[in-house]
Amino acid sequence: MITLFLYMVAELSALQQIVTALSGLNGLPAVIVQVVVTTIYTSLGGFQVSFLTDNVQGAMVVGLIIIAVITVGARTNIDKSLIDSSGLLKPTLLGWQLIYILPVAILTNDFFLSNLWLRTFASKTDRDLRIGISIASFVVLCILVLVGSTGLLAAWSGVWPGNPPQAGSIAFFLLLEKLPNWVVGIVLVMTVALSTAAFDSLQSAMVSTASNDVFRNKLPLIYVRIGVVLCIVPVVVVALRSPSVLRIFLISDLVSASAIPVLVLGLSNRMYWWTAFEVIVGGLGGILSVFIFGTIYYGNATEGGKLILLQNGLYANDWSAFGAFVAAPVGGLIFACIALGLRVGYKYVLSKTTGRHFDVFDRPLPRSPMAAGPMHLDQPDFIATGTDAIIRNNDEEGAKFRASR
Repeated sequence: MITLFLYMVAELSALQQIVTALSGLNGLPAVIVQVVVTTIYTSLGGFQVSFLTDNVQGAMVVGLIIIAVITVGARTNIDKSLIDSSGLLKPTLLGWQLIYILPVAILTNDFFLSNLWLRTFASKTDRDLRIGISIASFVVLCILVLVGSTGLLAAWSGVWPGNPPQAGSIAFFLLLEKLPNWVVGIVLVMTVALSTAAFDSLQSAMVSTASNDVFRNKLPLIYVRIGVVLCIVPVVVVALRSPSVLRIFLISDLVSASAIPVLVLGLSNRMYWWTAFEVIVGGLGGILSVFIFGTIYYGNATEGGKLILLQNGLYANDWSAFGAFVAAPVGGLIFACIALGLRVGYKYVLSKTTGRHFDVFDRPLPRSPMAAGPMHLDQPDFIATGTDAIIRNNDEEGAKFRASR
């Protein structure tokens, strides 16, 4: 939910900056209107509406790229003297660091986002999922190459950073600013539609996560939706005060880089003994590891704490950001292994002192699809967990099952 909160902040912050850059007006009214509209139709239509707006989102992306291509061909004049002086084509320390940082940040963060998992489980079959992922990966790759290249063109044409200096994250829209006013108006409408389509997915994911993961579907959905509406207020406040969209994403990436590696280990059937205790300790330990690294690197605990928020972003021209993204997953795994050792040691001592069975490495019993239904040893696809698994693992049937393995 923290990651979803940060993504919602980033979405609104980006919209505000784009509206201000293209129109020169205050972006707050556009942010307020978007929040109100998305909240209303998401509350009424639920996640099905989000699927519909995804199609709108795709159409807006294609439309913006077409307009950008026309802009580059008709209105963009490259100053060749800026190509060499910009240094964008020269190898840099940051460039080599990003070869590691970007895959780790993006891959782990995609695991962390509920709106992506909602689409995954909405697939009818695994085959449909694979086809959809393959097509989407190719399309997204093409879009990222085209949109990413506009940053180079904006710098080489003198549009970016501009006066006053603008954030590099909106270089794409700074190129479009050179178009006639009526075209800029169309771009603004398309941008708001694109942002709205993305924002409603995040709202739907927030409702789903809160309902399922926090309240275990025991709280009426209307109260969850009210809670999400109340959550929008701090989202807007933080978005308006946020200095950098990139830094918001980096904070989210650092959190996911801490938690996801220890989480995915538990997805393996061979690591059935890996529990939520190790995942929680590992995730928190990963963030603590970033603080420890920052304190050692800077020689200052205050600066170490600031590194968790990546206040210098990616452009500090040192090893701080790279070290943070190494410390997060590695430290998380180390802390998770320490937590596993402590749990195993505690269970072993407890079994010796009380005479209870030492069950840490006992394979849980298979069970039926219904959580409250009877046990079926001939259905290996379902695993008993929690209290039920502990009870069954220690009774006579559990002993026979373990012996048969």
